[in-house]
Formats: sequence, C-alpha cells, structure tokens
Amino acid sequence: MDKRARFSLGYFLWIFLLFWVLEGIFFSGPSVREMPYSDFLKEVGQGKVATVVLTTQTIYGEIRAPDLSDDSTAASADSLAVEDKATPWRFSPSAIAGWFVSEEEKAKQAEENRESEIDRQFTVTRVEDPELIELLQKHKVEFRGKIENNFLRNLFFDWIIPFGILFLIWTFIMKRMGQGAGGVMNVGKSKAKVYDLDDESGIHFNDLAGVDEAIEEVEEVVSFLKEPEKYQTLGAKLPTGVLLVGPPGTGKTLLAKAVAGEAGVPFFSLSGSDFVEMFVGVGASRVRDLFKDATEKSPCIVFIDELDAIGRARGGRNASPMGGFDERENTLNQLLVEMDGFDGRTGVVIMAATNRPEVLDRALLRPGRFDR
Repeated sequence: MDKRARFSLGYFLWIFLLFWVLEGIFFSGPSVREMPYSDFLKEVGQGKVATVVLTTQTIYGEIRAPDLSDDSTAASADSLAVEDKATPWRFSPSAIAGWFVSEEEKAKQAEENRESEIDRQFTVTRVEDPELIELLQKHKVEFRGKIENNFLRNLFFDWIIPFGILFLIWTFIMKRMGQGAGGVMNVGKSKAKVYDLDDESGIHFNDLAGVDEAIEEVEEVVSFLKEPEKYQTLGAKLPTGVLLVGPPGTGKTLLAKAVAGEAGVPFFSLSGSDFVEMFVGVGASRVRDLFKDATEKSPCIVFIDELDAIGRARGGRNASPMGGFDERENTLNQLLVEMDGFDGRTGVVIMAATNRPEVLDRALLRPGRFDR
C-alpha cells in the first residue's frame, strides 16, 4: 500500500482534539452559573424556580422573574382615580416618552433584558433523587425532559469514528491481500527481486573463479553500462540480451550478479516460472510490469533464471489442447515484444540462464534479442 494511504492513531487523536476545540468555541453557549443541588432544592421549596429541563446528567433551570406589573398597574390606577367618578382616560408622561425611544435605546434595553434572563438561568449537576419530580409538581414548577444533542459530538461519534474504523479495517485487509508478490492484489505484478548493487556491497569478477572466458565476453556489457555516452557518441549500441548456458551449479546467476556489481547498477532477479500462473493473462501482465520497472531504474540488468520455463519453442507438442496459444506462449510473445522495444539508449540489459538451450524458441535467439 502507498504510505500516503496509511492512517495511524495519532491522526484520529488530532481530529478529535480539533473537534473538541471547535465545540468549545462555537457550541458552548453563554456562561451560566452553576448552583449546588442543596441550593436548588431550597429555591424550589421557596417557589422561586419557574422552569426546569431534566437531562441524564444535568438540570437546567430558570428563576422566576420579579413580577412588577401588578404593583405598577395598581399605583397607576390609584393616581388616576377620582372618588365616585369614573377614571378618565388621559395620556401619561411615561407613555408619551415611550413613543420617542430611539432604536439604540431599544437595543440596549433588549440586551439588558437578555442579560437579566441569563442571570436567572442556572445549571445543577443531577443526582439520584426519587423525590425530585414530586417536589417539582408540589411547587408547580414547569419541567420537561431532554436528550442532549450536540452536532459536533454526534458527527464525530456517529460518523467519523465508525467510518474511520471501517477505513482502518479496509486498509488492513487490502494490505494483507497485497502483501508480498503472491498477494491477491498483486496477481499481475512482477515478482522480480531488486538488488541495488554498488562497488561496496556488490559481487565482482574477482569473486568468481573458473569462468575467465565468460568474464571476457561480458566485460563489454559492463563497459557499456558504466559509460554509455562514450559508445553512443561512436554510434555503438548496447547489447540487448545475454544468454548464459551451462549445467546447474556452474555460477550463471553469480556471473550475472557480478556484471551488475561491476557496473554498479540495479539488478532484477526472477525465475522463468514466476511469470506463469493459472490465471489467463497474468504472465503477460507480469512481463509488462517487469520491463516498466526496469525502464524506470535504468541503467540496470534484468536476470531471468530458467528461461526455458517460458521460452520453449512454440507449436507442436507444446500447443494448447484447446487450440490457439496457451498461457505460457502468451507470456513468451509478450517477452519478445518487450525485448523488441529496447535499444542501446534505454540502458536495460536482459540476461538469462538455461541448461537446455536446444528447447528455446528460435525467436529468442535471433539478432537483437539473446544474441550473446
């Protein structure tokens, strides 16, 4: 999996912290005084509490507003009353002054009323009290229940966390499915092992013995890989393919690694049987993926061991019983096509090893492919 797709617990902790801060900034509401539960019971007993909202953990209440309307109305009626006569209607100075109140004063008065309303509000941490409802009913306190609902909290716990867990599970499953070259998601990917060889860690010609003639023949390839510009200036082309032939255990793979080590270039190593699977088209797809990776890392060497596993001669007894080409032949065809697309400028050398050169397809041995 791509590293950018990996999520860790730290990301979710930062997201949770961000939502918690945003909740405190935008959804905390105005500051309301907190009242002890004992004082709350006392206020209810004195009939000072008007309304109460009960939640699972908190009680939200409001103190009754001081009722001044009755006193002011009575005083106004007494001032206008005349004995044994009906009270005549007349303008009062306060009523006339109310018509000329400015918008600024109205806004100020509304703000004062709002602040006064907030001052009457309070919160109480709820405790287990089975007699609370009976007490509220006795003193005629309007009460109701409420389920606390917070948008950001619900968004985080109802959506972000569940989908985050599903995403982590999906990422883990996809990583397990694609783990290694045999993963389900890597069916069409190349199984080649890549070795980044250099002068310090790579294998060199000095590590080989008994293959002096073979070393002399591949030294030209090393020179091409080290200084390709010099040969391209002269119009020379880099050898496309080198075929190593010999019995098992004679150092064919070691010689290929030594060429890469001497040149200091990446080394792709895989077996011919790695291309062929039971799924149709997988072999050709792996060939394309192999040459794509090799081109990106050029100059480099691609080493295919046991080339006869995919390079057998086509037709005859090797033909598919159902007619046409089987999967192995499709893989071979794709290999031939990819080798035709390479020239000396790409910096990719194909080296292959086999102990049965007589069974190889003639197209592999023609000039421009495995011609060394």
